[in-house]
Amino acid sequence: MNLSAKIYVAGHRGMVGSAVVRHLRTLGYHNIITRSSQELDLTQQQAVQDFMQSEQPDVAVIAAAKVGGIHANNTYPAEFIYQNLAIAQNTIHAAYKAGTERLLFLGSTCIYPKFAKQPMQESSLLNGELEATNEAYAIAKIAGLKLCQFYRKQYQLCYHSAMPTNLYGPGDNYHPENSHVLPALIRRMHAAKLAQDPSVTIWGSGRPLREFLHADDAAAGIVHLLQIENPPDWVNLGTGSEVSIRELAELIKKCVGFEGSLEFDSTQPDGTPRKLTCSQLMKSTGWQAKIPLQSGIQDAYASYLQELAAGALRQ
Repeated sequence: MNLSAKIYVAGHRGMVGSAVVRHLRTLGYHNIITRSSQELDLTQQQAVQDFMQSEQPDVAVIAAAKVGGIHANNTYPAEFIYQNLAIAQNTIHAAYKAGTERLLFLGSTCIYPKFAKQPMQESSLLNGELEATNEAYAIAKIAGLKLCQFYRKQYQLCYHSAMPTNLYGPGDNYHPENSHVLPALIRRMHAAKLAQDPSVTIWGSGRPLREFLHADDAAAGIVHLLQIENPPDWVNLGTGSEVSIRELAELIKKCVGFEGSLEFDSTQPDGTPRKLTCSQLMKSTGWQAKIPLQSGIQDAYASYLQELAAGALRQ
């Protein structure tokens, strides 16, 4: 990409979108377009089309989405499928109509089948039953990936997708009920430390295995893909390593300095038993993650404390 390329980043206030903007600016890109959800509601088709026609970006990164953990996905499936479908179809079609030649849509590895062969390869998509607790979100994201694939095939546009594994880092969502596991554990253990609670109870058995990618690594991977002439239709973004939820909780406990015990409530759902991505396709393009989980958690906790003190915590 030329450093003067006009780049629209949808979802720039979110964890991934803000990391993409930071990384682009670090590299010298200066013509970056953003709109908050108050300024532009991406679920409104006409508003999105008017915006794209007015701005006519050269490149679009669609990092905007309605996201949440198991509880949120289970509780609000209608909102998750409707809003994410609307964002995908509105942004991708409006970009095409406005003449945007390059678009990267952000998917997620949680769209793979529940019992996909591990580590999950890109070819596993649509080859099995989805995890029930996030089926609504997954279907909407799969539709976005397929939109990009078919617009690329029919109109010869470089519309493609990246599927990051579980993300964390600065700007994460720390909602007490609707956040993902890593930020939820940071918030709860910090609160328990301050209250000197004897224990923290965690949903599930602690046995499921998960992979975590720092948002800054994800942003570097996304920008790397934008600089490839002929990228894959979709590609995994991951580290290639995994930890159990119990191991993750112990790492966060140590980082936060919580001295109580960890209790696991096995009456609550575990979700997908294992979710490790195959990172070979992405590595073959010349990129791999650099931030180790332990130092990444330390960075995330430091950011949490800063955002909390500044009254800027997303929740």
